[in-house]
Order: sequence, then structure tokens, then C-alpha cells
Amino acid sequence: MRSALTALLEPADDIEASSACWEKAPTQARSLLPDLCVVDADCPGSSRLPDHPTGQCELLVLATSCRPGVLRRAAQAKALGFVNKDASPAQLLNAIRLVAAGKRYVDASLAPDLVQAADMSLTPRELSVLALASDGATVPETAGTLQLSKGTVRNYMSAIIRKTNARNWTDAIRISQGAGWV
Repeated sequence: MRSALTALLEPADDIEASSACWEKAPTQARSLLPDLCVVDADCPGSSRLPDHPTGQCELLVLATSCRPGVLRRAAQAKALGFVNKDASPAQLLNAIRLVAAGKRYVDASLAPDLVQAADMSLTPRELSVLALASDGATVPETAGTLQLSKGTVRNYMSAIIRKTNARNWTDAIRISQGAGWV
């Protein structure tokens, strides 16, 4: 995905593109000081999306529809743009230029999911715990990744179970996946 995006942007005279995996993006962004970071919200590691890659540049998120949890985390990371991965190259270039100029861009196909994300009762931290758990992370792994105690992770898990009206943790993950939150 990164190399395809870089190849798409290469011919544009007004855009200089570089790519990095999610784990290396913050370091690269701090050294390059870009005007815009484009991130794949569905890639491994993106469950930490609230930790904005640099905090100094605009953020454009590539996502699939029906994933309101991912979109909510992106919105909380102060993303200005949301583009469906199925968007045409012309739409993507337009979104990149608008967001780099500080303007908001929301792909029409993602708008209903953004509205649903706004109505979601889970907190950003609960969504992070849920995203990691749905990827198979254990309580200790989740605690380590999010720099929380294991007890705090369990408290978040209890809150998620309660808010999703689930019978147990597995049921909460199933309900959340069915709703597109993770």
C-alpha cells in the first residue's frame, strides 16, 4: 500500500512523498517535518492511532467503510481528512491537497460511519483496549502496549462489557466487531 501510494504521488510536482511503516512513521515524520501524514487506519499497529504521528502536521486517514471505531480513533487523533481506500486516485490527490492546506475532507462513503462513530459510547481508551483485544492481545500485552496496569486494562474490559450489553469479554468483542467498532 505504501509503495503504491508513493508511486501515485511521484508525478505530482507539488507533492514530495516518503513512506514508512506505522512503527517508524513518528520518527520519520519528526525528522522530515511534513505538512501532511497519510496513514492507513486498517494496518497493523494502527490501534494506537490516538498517538498522532507527529502532532505537527495535518493527518489524512485511509480507511474502509463500516469501521466507525477506527474512524472515531482517527477523529480523536485530530485527523482532518478521511478517504475510503476504494477512492479513485484523483479523489485521493484532491484530499491530500485539501488537507495539506488545512481544510477538512470527508469521503462521502465514510460520512455515515463517522456519524455512527460520534454516537459510540466507548471512550478512546476503551476503543484502544478493544482494538488490541480483538487482534488477540492478552491483558499483559495490552497493558504493555498502552502503558497501563493490568488492573486498569481489566477495568476497561469490564466497562466495555457493560456498555456493549455483552455477557462476557468474547461476546463484547463479537458485538463490537459486528457493529464495526473494531
